[in-house]
Amino acid sequence: MPNKRILIVDDEEDLTWSISKHLAKDRDKYELIAVNSAMAALDVLAQVPIDLVITDIRMPEISGLDLLLNVRENYPQTKVVIMTAYGSSEIQEEANKRGCFKYIEKPFEIQELRQLILNVIEERKGFEGRISDFQLSDLIQLNCLGRQTNAIFFEKEGQQGVIYFEDGNIIHAQVGELEGEDAFYDIVAWEGGTFTLRKGERAPKETIFKGWQNLLLEGLRRLDEKKAGKTHQNSEEMRKQKLTAALNNLVVQKNILLAALFDYNGFSIASAIKPQSRDKFSIPELVPIISQWMAQSEENGRQMALGTLQELSVQFEKGILQIVRLPEKRHFLVVITDEAINLGLLRMEIKKALKQLAQILSPDE
Repeated sequence: MPNKRILIVDDEEDLTWSISKHLAKDRDKYELIAVNSAMAALDVLAQVPIDLVITDIRMPEISGLDLLLNVRENYPQTKVVIMTAYGSSEIQEEANKRGCFKYIEKPFEIQELRQLILNVIEERKGFEGRISDFQLSDLIQLNCLGRQTNAIFFEKEGQQGVIYFEDGNIIHAQVGELEGEDAFYDIVAWEGGTFTLRKGERAPKETIFKGWQNLLLEGLRRLDEKKAGKTHQNSEEMRKQKLTAALNNLVVQKNILLAALFDYNGFSIASAIKPQSRDKFSIPELVPIISQWMAQSEENGRQMALGTLQELSVQFEKGILQIVRLPEKRHFLVVITDEAINLGLLRMEIKKALKQLAQILSPDE
C-alpha cells in the first residue's frame, strides 16, 4: 500500500475524472483522491494526512487561494501545486526563483502532471511553513491569478501598507502618504512582517493602471537591486574592517603614531591611531592638510615633468611624515611617527603594509 496521498481539487468533474483515470498506473506509488470543491478538499484534509494538494485557483464558494492559505496555516507539511489557465510563464519563472509555489498551466499534458507529482513527492524540501513564511510576491500573484477582489494589509515594525485587488487587477496601494505604483514597489521590497487578507474589500480609489504582471516584475527587479545594494554595502564594510586591521598592525609598532589610507582625491578611507596619540591627532583635521600636501606635490611634479607622486617623506623636529603610493593603485598610505623611529625599520614595516593593503583592495579594483 503506498504511503503517499495526493489530493486533486478542481470544480470540473470531467478533468478530475480524466486525471484519476490516467494516473491510476501510479497507484503503487501514491494514493490519489479527487474532489470537485475546496470544501470537499478541506473535509479530506481534516480526516487523513495529505502529502500533496494540486488545486485549481478559480473555483466557486472557496477559491484555490483560500484553500492554499488554509493548507499553509493548518497543514504546514502538505505541499501545494497550483493549476491555472491565467498564468504567465515569465512571471511564474520570476516568482519560482524566489521560492514561490509550483505551477502547472492549463491546458497541460497528463504526462507533465504525472512527472510533476513524482518529482514533488520525492523531494525532501517542499512548501512547508507557516503563513508568516509567505513571500509577498506569492500572495500578490495568487490574488491576481485567482481574479480576486481583496485587500491585503501588511505591517512591519510599525509600518503599515495595503494593496487592493479588483477582479485580479492591482488598482491601488498605499504606505503612509505614499500611493500608487511607488507604494506598491515599496511594499514588495519589504522583507518579513505580517499580513491580513480581507476578502471582498474594495479600494477607496484607483491609483494604479499598469498590468499586474509588469508591476510585479518591476517590483521584483527593484527588490533584486535593493538586495544587491545591501550586498555591496556589506562588502564595502568588510573591506574597510580589513583595511583598518592592516593599519592597526602598523600602528602597534613602536614609535608609529598614526597610519591612514587616503584615496587619490585626498580623502581618508580607513585609519588607525595609537591610543596615547588620539588627543594629538584627528583624522578630520588631518584630511585637508594631507589633501593639500598631496595636491601641491602632484602639481610640482607635473610642472617639473617628473610624473605622478610616488612617495613623500618629510622629517620634522618631533616626528616624520611619510606619504607612499600603493603599488599599481590610486591610493596612498600616510604614516606619522615620532622622532625616535628607526628609519630602516619604518621602511620595512611600510613595505609590508603596502603589500597587505593592495591585496585587500585588489578584488574590487
